[in-house]
Amino acid sequence: MELPSPLRSAVDAMLEGERLEALSRAAETLSSRYRKEVRDGRLHIDGAIAAKAYLATRLPATFAAVRAAFDMVTEADPDFAPRTLLDFGAGPGTVLWAASDCWPDLERAQMIETSGAIRTVGEKLSGSSTVSTTWTDGDITRRMPEVEPAELVTLAYVLDELPETAIGEVTQRLWALASRTLVIIEPGTTAGWKRILAARQVLIEAGAHLLAPCPHAQTCPIESPDWCHFSRRVARSRIHRLAKKGEVPWEDEKYIFIAASRVAAAPPSARVLSPPRVNGGVGRIKLCRADGRAGEETFSRRDGEVFRQVRRADWGDGFAIDESG
Repeated sequence: MELPSPLRSAVDAMLEGERLEALSRAAETLSSRYRKEVRDGRLHIDGAIAAKAYLATRLPATFAAVRAAFDMVTEADPDFAPRTLLDFGAGPGTVLWAASDCWPDLERAQMIETSGAIRTVGEKLSGSSTVSTTWTDGDITRRMPEVEPAELVTLAYVLDELPETAIGEVTQRLWALASRTLVIIEPGTTAGWKRILAARQVLIEAGAHLLAPCPHAQTCPIESPDWCHFSRRVARSRIHRLAKKGEVPWEDEKYIFIAASRVAAAPPSARVLSPPRVNGGVGRIKLCRADGRAGEETFSRRDGEVFRQVRRADWGDGFAIDESG
């Protein structure tokens, strides 16, 4: 997956002339803070060079994860076509671009971001978007600004920066602002999955209808040391590869999310939880089913259409299957 061309062009223009050594050092610092989930009271993106390093090395991956999550939302609720967006922890506007790419009818967006450095970058980039966008200083916890509810409310890669004790209250606030749909996205780590499970439970207790990725609202059947997550392959630009000192022209971004709606929808009868394996006439696929079961299942050519589905399936896909089977 690649960035939309208007965003790619705007990012390239913003990075033009930047010293690679400075971007690389800032990228290493960012990567370390995100990987270790540092919570020391400092912003991860605390200056102009850190903001540009984020554009060069993290924006493509986070865009891919958010866009993939939105694809699963449309799968469960194809009639959903939001015109308004409210995004907390907006960063450089990743969600804005993914949402407008997924739903071309999007008209207005309220973007809330604490870091002045990345907010400035996001405002400049959004000038290349067709969506009318307002940027506001604030966050979902201590400095909640006055905002209007929106059809689509999002929080992407933010819970990992908050205390675990704040997840319940933050999820409730977000849900109260969502007139239709809420999407929360986290890194696809075991810790990220547990944070999503906590948010999922709050939404279930609030009476929300789960859209994705879960095909059910029962207790999650996945147990540690296993965890639920998905992956999206991201094409690296030249500056992306050089800033991260990578040798291959791509990277895999692992992510996990929860999407909920105020409107009952139709999630698929199963979700593919890992890359399927097909060897000759036998296919093995790990599924989470609508009846609450999860695990690896084996199908052969004798299973007809189900086996053909296994051959076509990819990690994260919805999967049509007889729940009684």
